Amino acid sequence: MKQEETTINEYLKGIVSNLPESPGIYQYLNSEGTIIYVGKAKNLKRRVSSYFNREHPNGKTRLLVRKITDIKYIVVNSEEDALLLENNLIKKYKPRYNVLLKDDKTYPSICVSNEYFPRVFKTRNIVRNGSIYYGPYSHIPSMNALLDLIKKLYPLRTCHHALTPENIRNGKFEVCLEYHIKNCKGPCIGKQTHENYLRDIDEIKKILKGDTQIVCDLLMDEMKALAGEMKFEEAQQIKEKYDLIENYRSRSEVVSRIIHNVDVFSIEMDEKSAYINYLHIANGCINQAFTFEYKKQLNETKEELLQLGIVEMRERYQSKSHEIIVPFDVDLQLSNTVFTIPQRGEKKHLLELSIKNVKQYKVDRLKQSEKLNPEQKNTRILKEIQEQLHLPKIPVHIECFDNSNIQGSDAVAACVVFKMGKPCKNEYRKFIIKTVEGPDDYASMKEVVRRRYTRAIDENAPLPDLIITDGGKGQMEVVREVIEDELKLNIPIAGLAKDNKHRTSELLYGFPPMTIGVKQNTSLFHLLENIQNEVHRFAITFHRDKRSKSQIDSVLDHIPGIGDKRKSALLKTFKSVTRIKKASLEEIAGIVGLKVAKNIKEILKE
Repeated sequence: MKQEETTINEYLKGIVSNLPESPGIYQYLNSEGTIIYVGKAKNLKRRVSSYFNREHPNGKTRLLVRKITDIKYIVVNSEEDALLLENNLIKKYKPRYNVLLKDDKTYPSICVSNEYFPRVFKTRNIVRNGSIYYGPYSHIPSMNALLDLIKKLYPLRTCHHALTPENIRNGKFEVCLEYHIKNCKGPCIGKQTHENYLRDIDEIKKILKGDTQIVCDLLMDEMKALAGEMKFEEAQQIKEKYDLIENYRSRSEVVSRIIHNVDVFSIEMDEKSAYINYLHIANGCINQAFTFEYKKQLNETKEELLQLGIVEMRERYQSKSHEIIVPFDVDLQLSNTVFTIPQRGEKKHLLELSIKNVKQYKVDRLKQSEKLNPEQKNTRILKEIQEQLHLPKIPVHIECFDNSNIQGSDAVAACVVFKMGKPCKNEYRKFIIKTVEGPDDYASMKEVVRRRYTRAIDENAPLPDLIITDGGKGQMEVVREVIEDELKLNIPIAGLAKDNKHRTSELLYGFPPMTIGVKQNTSLFHLLENIQNEVHRFAITFHRDKRSKSQIDSVLDHIPGIGDKRKSALLKTFKSVTRIKKASLEEIAGIVGLKVAKNIKEILKE
């Protein structure tokens, strides 16, 4: 096996050493001869060598390199040619380790069919038969609005008949309802000429490309010509078409009309995916907009993924824009094209619009994913806590403490446990403070934390990934003294402070504690708020129960003649000690007898 690996390595080194220092694409093949990766390079030798002459921190990259048994390459004239060739080969071979466009087929396109009398319709099925496709459209309402506009402007056929010249001449067809309600001009029976029909199709193609200004200019010229010939009825029909397009343009217009034939790109990323938004601007209007997702493979950078997106979208939409607006420098050279990073003005507004769209798309995808897998949302929130506090691992197991007492009486404490962001109520614990006299929250917290984790160590129970105190810096410090100084444990400690309205206001972490910024109304804030409210509720409820028991115990249990049965009967009838005190001697005697009733009245009076 080692001999075989050595032979392959020597073979690959021979290929790499002879690679040209010119632009091109390279293909990595595995032992079965399958292409597993396609890449581009300004300098083939330098780029391919980088895979074999250093260690790669990314695990997938290391795995890719181990699987390479052969290298093929193609030299091209320019970096732009390399980009286009790389994009085409990735789509053709779909290599295992390349970034691939996700959910490509889920969005519809508008098709202009390759027929003698073409049809215009929406479809998700791309057939390479000479038909022309516009899209895909990630915003379905925009596509439907465009189809409605085309339907109002141009009465086209919707039937699936084979409208060849021979079939029409032979009278094989009859007009349908669409003709009678004036949604079609009847090309099937020769009522509309082929030349006239194709003129409409040509204008439709211009609208679908976003060249609405050209169509408006043509309609205006035609309208003036008809008016000059005193054909006012026909001129009015053209004017109605003109107004429809102008209305559509006005609803689409977002910038000055002097901005024409410009592409705009923006990108957002998370751990697994990159989301890229593409806008095409013509005559001040957004006429093409698409947001898509790349699944990351080899820890690709934002720059690399944006490059791929630019090439993919420009090829797909056949864009020839001479200006591309981007959010940061892109190491990419395209012929007759400049890259702009706008700082102000209309172009800056366009970039902000693109960024807004891509961020919204990212949020929407996340929501869809979390609906299908609720655990994913909790994992994401816990990862946010990990990142915010720079924890060594995700805080799957969180424990939170709170004290409760009134002027030191009936002092208690509570511990709530959250696992994977959810309360684990069977692991909640209550504590009666045993060693502290008077109202000393710090000493009480020390006692409870010491008892909790001394027992956990003795029983070899799992320890939390994060401890949270319901309090500020002082509470955090006493917890640290027990956890680190006494028990020699290494557990991260955070604090949750409340504002003067007793609402969760800030997260504290570190020693000395620092305020960690957490935006309100976010999922992370709501989790922290939930933890704090839950521990407070649990502690208060326990304290009330203990105080209530204490009050009842100190009064009724020490009256001669009262046992559990008589005490239960009294509380069942009068509900509380206060009401027993207000009751008459006769009312109490009716339950426990006159002698005991006199004892009760006398002791309660005292």
